[in-house]
Amino acid sequence: MTPPRTESPATAFSIALLDEFVRLGVRDVVLSPGSRSQALALVAAEFDRLGLLRLRVRIDERVGGFLALGLAVETGMPVLVITTSGTAVANLHPAVLEAHHSGVPIIVVSADRPEALRGVGSNQTTEQPGIFGSAVQRTWDVGPPSGEPGEADAAAQLARDAFAAASGPVHLNLSFAEPLSSPFSYAPIELAPPIELVEISPASDTSGGLDRLDLRPAPGTIVVAGTGSGERAEEVARELGAPLLAEVASGAHFGPNLVVAYRQLLGTANFGDRVSRVIVFGHPTLSREVPALIQRPGVETVVVRGRSADDYNPGHSVTVFADDVRVVGEPEERSWVGRWVAASRALIEPEETAPDVAAPAGEHAKAELAAVRAPVTRRALVEAAWRATWPHDRLVLGASRLIREADRFVTGKKIAVHANRGLAGIDGTIATGLGFALASQSNGTRGTTRVLLGDLAFLHDVGALLFGAGEERPRIQVIVGNDKGGTIFDGLEVGQQGGPAFDRVLLTPQQASVEQLARAYGWDYVRVETRGQLDQALTASAGPVVVEVPLPRE
Repeated sequence: MTPPRTESPATAFSIALLDEFVRLGVRDVVLSPGSRSQALALVAAEFDRLGLLRLRVRIDERVGGFLALGLAVETGMPVLVITTSGTAVANLHPAVLEAHHSGVPIIVVSADRPEALRGVGSNQTTEQPGIFGSAVQRTWDVGPPSGEPGEADAAAQLARDAFAAASGPVHLNLSFAEPLSSPFSYAPIELAPPIELVEISPASDTSGGLDRLDLRPAPGTIVVAGTGSGERAEEVARELGAPLLAEVASGAHFGPNLVVAYRQLLGTANFGDRVSRVIVFGHPTLSREVPALIQRPGVETVVVRGRSADDYNPGHSVTVFADDVRVVGEPEERSWVGRWVAASRALIEPEETAPDVAAPAGEHAKAELAAVRAPVTRRALVEAAWRATWPHDRLVLGASRLIREADRFVTGKKIAVHANRGLAGIDGTIATGLGFALASQSNGTRGTTRVLLGDLAFLHDVGALLFGAGEERPRIQVIVGNDKGGTIFDGLEVGQQGGPAFDRVLLTPQQASVEQLARAYGWDYVRVETRGQLDQALTASAGPVVVEVPLPRE
């Protein structure tokens, strides 16, 4: 490979590395500023100017990590995350963990001091190789380039190896010595034959089990779809003639076999007690009833592996793991699935009765006005967000009471829904949503991304509202259901204790002004008091807007 014209080996190495990532198909880079990583940053900026990469700059590395996660899920391609040394790298750990447990391809590229400066108290220096532990597929610790022949080829090979390994997050730790950057002139680089680079920690092999399992329709079978299932779960449920218990963020929450009220029915006689076989896709996290069913004696469970780092196996009770399944034979009679679907529909009654169209005009108008002016409940909020979202839109759900409310009530609809359920944390919800918005709109989608979350999740990621100068501001609505604290704990056993201690350490009530925060970061702001205002606020947006919806604690 012919090295580029530059006086800094760090810059030459960075050009060769990013040039090869571009050649491999990487298009998105998230960058946080820093001195040690300046060569990577300046090269990324030039590649962005030339239209080779889409660069997103965020001053908070934790925000940047989750932004990259949203970009990677939406595009299905690895995303580069570039940081400087020290705590900057550690701030990526929450996003790396979520990517690990969700199987999302993120390539962390961290700058570091040369090995001679480690362990001697040098500024901004810690042990970066291995900092993510087993949460990354592989780690490479690369010594500082010095301008020797072959370094550009080595950088290109490193990019190829990292790209190939990125079925989840991987970590490139790159040492750089002074001069940390220099002016350069870029032209596409001619490749030499590939060479071998040895990684620090090879990925463990977790691919054991069956390649594909044949399934025959049988009485008592249900299909469970957790986060990351995708449309395959719905397809298999139809082929088996089985009820589909699909969580709201599974990607399978639609179709004729969908059973929305699955929690109630799993505990109802002649329904849950008749289940003898469970086929699981994805990572179920939104109920206690599903893992309890799998652990019940006499229930056979087949788990179809997905991208997650861990095989779903509550109570170590799963019978068979498979990489895929194939349905052999005709589906069961409709009576089994029909009973579940009918019972589910009967359980989910409308929250209120619509105005009587046969009523006298005056009474009908009063009823309509009352409905428009009615206060917003949690159910009304999730149903309105669901109703406003269409296939060209994106819906991101935070870890709060609202995702569980949506899982209980929203009807089937084939739309793009995401939730960070790998570890089910509240971290990075807004940043993840921004990743979806930016990626979908860069690819030509004209829809709106809606992020539905609670007030604590909003405050936890409020730094994601910051757009630097020159950064793209996508069409996104951050919808905050504000009940002034973590009321999700009210529904757990600990909530029965109540009292000042419960409020202080679990409910954690807050009085922060959502409006002032939104406006301080330059977002539009809308406060919603009624259902009529809510429907109006959720119409498509031209840019970033925060929609605050006050909710009662109960």
